[in-house]
Amino acid sequence: QVPMVESGGGLVQAGDSLRLSCIHPGRTWTFSVYNMAWFRQAPGKEREFVAGISWRDSTNYTDSVKGRFSISRDNGKRAIYLQMNRLNSEDTAIYYCARQNRAYGVGSRMVDDHGYWGQGTQVTVSS
Repeated sequence: QVPMVESGGGLVQAGDSLRLSCIHPGRTWTFSVYNMAWFRQAPGKEREFVAGISWRDSTNYTDSVKGRFSISRDNGKRAIYLQMNRLNSEDTAIYYCARQNRAYGVGSRMVDDHGYWGQGTQVTVSS
């Protein structure tokens, strides 16, 4: 499997914004028919769902980021993005993107329902 490639993380101050990008460089599957998602993992914590976008472009978010984060996709570029606004220290984590395992699937927030994990990109928010 060719993994996802995440980028865009960094060290920012509370209240700042960041835009994360994720691309899949392979061509072995049709990007547009899969739900995609962003997850994050803070030190000492389990990986958690952040935001998802379906193959129909519907979106959903974990409660703590609603109104601050926005997920989008560009099927032609095999890419998804996460616009993060009003960042706070609780957002500090490694951010990963992933593809849901089943094409045309019902949205899932479960880690085990996703694959093609990349190395992640570190987001650090200083207060």
